[in-house]
Amino acid sequence: MSADAVSTGGAGELFVVATPIGNLEDLSPRAAATLARVDRVLVEDRRHAQRLLQHLGLHPPTLALHEHNERELLPKILTELREGALLALISDAGMPLISDPGFPLLAALRRESVRVTVIPGPSAVTAALALAGLPSDRFCFEGFLPAKSGARRRTLERLKSEERTLVFYEAPHRIIAALEDLGQIFGADRPAALCRELSKLHEECLRDDLGTLLQVLRDTPEKQRGEMTLVVAGAPSSAPEEEQTRTLLRPLLAELPLTQAVRIAEAQSGLPHRLLYQTALALTSAALPD
Repeated sequence: MSADAVSTGGAGELFVVATPIGNLEDLSPRAAATLARVDRVLVEDRRHAQRLLQHLGLHPPTLALHEHNERELLPKILTELREGALLALISDAGMPLISDPGFPLLAALRRESVRVTVIPGPSAVTAALALAGLPSDRFCFEGFLPAKSGARRRTLERLKSEERTLVFYEAPHRIIAALEDLGQIFGADRPAALCRELSKLHEECLRDDLGTLLQVLRDTPEKQRGEMTLVVAGAPSSAPEEEQTRTLLRPLLAELPLTQAVRIAEAQSGLPHRLLYQTALALTSAALPD
């Protein structure tokens, strides 16, 4: 039973089951046994789920649960669970809820104190981290970057000083644009790793800096295909002078226009005007709404 599971006597139970991200042999025996015993499997896509269920020799009833119908189906699912049903939730690949459907359902079950158990397993996030060769003791998962360039660049501006390793999912048709923006905002020399088709026949991990990865993908279009997880090194630790500059400017920018805040900060600290101005620009850009 998971730490979040809540006993409810004779009520039903939802099992959140991690499924393979490519190789079907990565499904755990516990996950297979769970899928074999439940009354119904909630799936992201029925056709995709059938491949896994047929591999296991299972033919359970399924119910498609995705971002377009999840809230609509909540009453039906809650009723089944209250009546004692055992249900499993799977996504197309990996751990449900990680950039996949499921959060509204889990939130509702917590409010209703319905028992929930997780069956851990494959995840592209942890697989890419292990393969990338970048620091993995501290990291943050950002999921998919915004599809539109302006929103994507604003997101990256907020993340460029993040010192933890960053993990992103990206769609093949956006990978070039994403790498272009990352290189411009983080710096083309920032170390990174692009993991493609993890656990599949053509698995590949390209390790280099952002600028070189961009050039490799431009030169070899076939590497722009497949499921992609991008791991990017965190920013170098801020120099004491940079930290002092941010600390000085934040309260001034909260009350004054940028140029006036920079002028006062320069008079008070003696720090270089260029450093103060660039830092002020970065702070105000990060504060802009999406």
